[in-house]
Amino acid sequence: MILDLHRQGLSISAIARRTGRDPKTIRKYIARGLEPPVYGPRRVGRLGKLTPYHDYLRERITAFPDLSAVRLTREIRDRGYQGAYTAVKRFLASVRPADQPRPFEIRFETPPGQQAQVDFARFVITFTDEPEITRIVWLFSLVLGHSRYIFARFVLHQDLQTLLRCHMLAFDSIGGVPLEILYDRMKTAVTGEDGEGHIIYNRALLALAQHYGFQPKACRPYRAKTKGKVERPFSYIRQDFFLARSFCNLDDLNAQLRDWLDTVANARLHGTTQRIVAEDFAAEQPELQPLPAAPFDALLKLERRVSHEGLVSVGGNTYSVPDRTRRIVEVHQLPDQIRILDQGRLVAVHPVLEGRRQSRVDPAHRQGLTAKTSCTSSEQIVVGRLGDRVARRSLDFYQAVADCLAAAGGRS
Repeated sequence: MILDLHRQGLSISAIARRTGRDPKTIRKYIARGLEPPVYGPRRVGRLGKLTPYHDYLRERITAFPDLSAVRLTREIRDRGYQGAYTAVKRFLASVRPADQPRPFEIRFETPPGQQAQVDFARFVITFTDEPEITRIVWLFSLVLGHSRYIFARFVLHQDLQTLLRCHMLAFDSIGGVPLEILYDRMKTAVTGEDGEGHIIYNRALLALAQHYGFQPKACRPYRAKTKGKVERPFSYIRQDFFLARSFCNLDDLNAQLRDWLDTVANARLHGTTQRIVAEDFAAEQPELQPLPAAPFDALLKLERRVSHEGLVSVGGNTYSVPDRTRRIVEVHQLPDQIRILDQGRLVAVHPVLEGRRQSRVDPAHRQGLTAKTSCTSSEQIVVGRLGDRVARRSLDFYQAVADCLAAAGGRS
């Protein structure tokens, strides 16, 4: 175009106005004619900000392919990286196998205080306190639908009592109750359907819902995506928190999880809402229903036999009863408490123990027996696994035990 206009007799200034180019550029192309431009070799510039971290990122993504770009960006920034997140994301996409195409999803939003979603996820872990044992733990998660605020806690079981107890902890943590909670078809929440296709919920869950004032809702069968707001955080927690960490025990696991939720997950800018989760939750929290004044006291009544050691077995764990308690007792199992009654009289109250083969002995339950022995008051009852440690006692203690057993045999 420049050469054609020049042949037509237009001046340099006129061609520049016609083409929008600088007059010096017009002169250069007129002088060069139709000769193609010659480009020199590409100059090698300085190394990018991400280059020193390529080996680290490759090593991490090889060992843990599911680690997220957000997590790895945070890790290399702790090591001095000052570049952009998008550079890390592009690099990881080039070294990580491409994801398969996924079906499109329909996203729906709920108003503040309207809905929460609840589910369990399975994790496999080896605690450093017990390196020879591989355990299965379950992550209970409650996610508020509007703000995406996450409450989560690792537990050793997903039975009914654990489900109810986790609900109570979640409501206390968020300081209120949503109008409805969405579940999948977990057996602890949904027991089946009637002949007309109506969902039958667990009676204990309905009692909890009535006490706290929320409506349970079950998602459609084989449609876990209906609960996407709680399903997606599971992969987020696995990739950004759980992988490439070590934990001493369950308490340490939950302590690290709480810190990560406070400082990372609930403090982040959410990718969908484009709002800070904690700030959005502060606006949603007043819209939640207030907590009930009275505690939830629905219970499961059991009959148990007291062992020769003065212990009662409930849910795979043992709890102490006072000396001279009758051999058959009634146990009231609450979500967060074990109550033991002897002929209708409350004789022991214990918090629910996590796990299996744990034992809790209230020192007050053994005062009557230790008063006859030479044991000092500084001797403590060990709470932990049965058989972990054996308390050292004098021979007078065992003589007192033999006398008690002999007296009991004489009365029978």
